[in-house]
Amino acid sequence: MNACRLARLEDAPAIQAIYAPVVRATAISFEYEPPDVAEMERRMARVLASRPWLVYRSGGEVLGYAYATTYRERRAYDWNVEVSVYVREDGRGRGVARHLYGRLFHLLQALNYRQVIAGATLPNVASERLHASFGFERMGVLPRAGYKFGQWHDVIFWYLPLQVRTSEAQEPINVNELVKRAEWAWLTKD
Repeated sequence: MNACRLARLEDAPAIQAIYAPVVRATAISFEYEPPDVAEMERRMARVLASRPWLVYRSGGEVLGYAYATTYRERRAYDWNVEVSVYVREDGRGRGVARHLYGRLFHLLQALNYRQVIAGATLPNVASERLHASFGFERMGVLPRAGYKFGQWHDVIFWYLPLQVRTSEAQEPINVNELVKRAEWAWLTKD
């Protein structure tokens, strides 16, 4: 059975195993060394303190994950989040990233976020297609933004409005508060 749910710290080894090869073998991540499981737990705990970090499970195994982080530290940016999605190599091409993003965006709307921002190292055809399929709009390309594997890499940035902007902004809701509400079951139903 396939299921998408909030990540738990015990998912950190599987999440680390998905991310480590991306760091080691690609310029998709600009990290030079993969974080260990303890560091992945710290990152997850920081996100899960207020925002969703989701995992997609199939047959009892984590095939992918997606999460939303702080876009910028200034208070006026609080209605924006930056999103990321990663899928295990044997789970790619099966709609895992699409399912995770769809669920993540649905939750972010319920949490009163107004806009998501995403970036990707170029070239990355799969990421470009995924973001286009959700209606992301291109913000621009930051040329030679990162140096890895002996060369410079460009980064593209996109944005996706989640809700119509109103004159008054409703405060973002902490995901840990939303899980206590009745609508949580409806929001997370597969």
